[in-house]
Amino acid sequence: MAILDVPEELKSLSSTMESIEAVLDLDRMRADIASLEEQAAAPSLWDDPESAQKITSRLSYLQGELRKVEALRSRIDDVGVLFELAEAENDADTRAEAEAELDAVRKAVDEMEVRTLLSGEYDAREALVNIRAEAGGVDAADFAEQLQRMYLRWAERHGYPTEVLETSYAEEAGIKSTTFAVKSPYAYGTLSVEQGTHRLVRISPFDNQGRRQTSFAGVEVLPVVEQSDHVEIDESELRVDVYRSSGPGGQGVNTTDSAVRITHLPTGIVVSCQNERSQIQNRASAMNVLQAKLLERRRQEEQAKMDALKGDGGNSWGNQMRSYVLHPYQMVKDLRTEHEVGNPQAVLDGEIDGFLEAGIRWRKQQEK
Repeated sequence: MAILDVPEELKSLSSTMESIEAVLDLDRMRADIASLEEQAAAPSLWDDPESAQKITSRLSYLQGELRKVEALRSRIDDVGVLFELAEAENDADTRAEAEAELDAVRKAVDEMEVRTLLSGEYDAREALVNIRAEAGGVDAADFAEQLQRMYLRWAERHGYPTEVLETSYAEEAGIKSTTFAVKSPYAYGTLSVEQGTHRLVRISPFDNQGRRQTSFAGVEVLPVVEQSDHVEIDESELRVDVYRSSGPGGQGVNTTDSAVRITHLPTGIVVSCQNERSQIQNRASAMNVLQAKLLERRRQEEQAKMDALKGDGGNSWGNQMRSYVLHPYQMVKDLRTEHEVGNPQAVLDGEIDGFLEAGIRWRKQQEK
């Protein structure tokens, strides 16, 4: 076992923190917080509830980020003191405590460093996640539902609000598709590396002969559209259908024809929303999803032109990207980054930060 060079480790962590602080621009962050606090204190704040919500959400986010950075810088200083104390008192227990804290600090610094890699045009946006069952019949529908749960649990672990906009349930089990929002800054940049085809290998619980089944589900991640994006949609190019929401029974939302399906005729893009009781609200939410899809389509077309100029040859990373194997062995492996873990259940319970970090670092390398 290598001898731990504590001063060198602390020097390296401190240097990384300086880079993080420079990228995050703490002086600007503090100035933005002061400005938002002033706006939040205005007596007329809630005259415009939508604007007020954006101001208070942004303020809360920036305050939280600043606290994280300052706390991490303080932990680096404190762990140095803890090692000095262990050395002075020749205390093995204190030394073990200091080493455990150093590991934890190192991990926290690595996670924060990943955030600084999110510098794409839309990376700071909230995210819309669409999951659809692909090949594999009922197992694929069940897998799609497991992926929805995985992302919602991941968001819950981090305290990120979510909203399920639409879910189309399969007949026997699982879901055909779902769309939900993750309402946190940088949700798009973080989750965009999840886009692609996910593959599940297991003994099918729906096969009475207990055979192994391979099934697939597709994940699409879109940035939430903002007013400045200017996605032009001609109303004459839309087909709007209303229908009764479907679900696993009994919800009040299912009693009227309030669900809305919008088809964009030029592109064939179809979006649905059924989570609201009001047809008007569902239509507005569906239009937001459609705008996000059209924005992403435009971004992909622009990227394709750039790739053609660079001679990329269309080698995109967005196809099959992760395998979840439950039989004959237990493993989840990312096919792009080679990151893997041997506990699929933990991953499906939302422990995906390692995959997200590896994916973000891998994508940054591909851009060089």
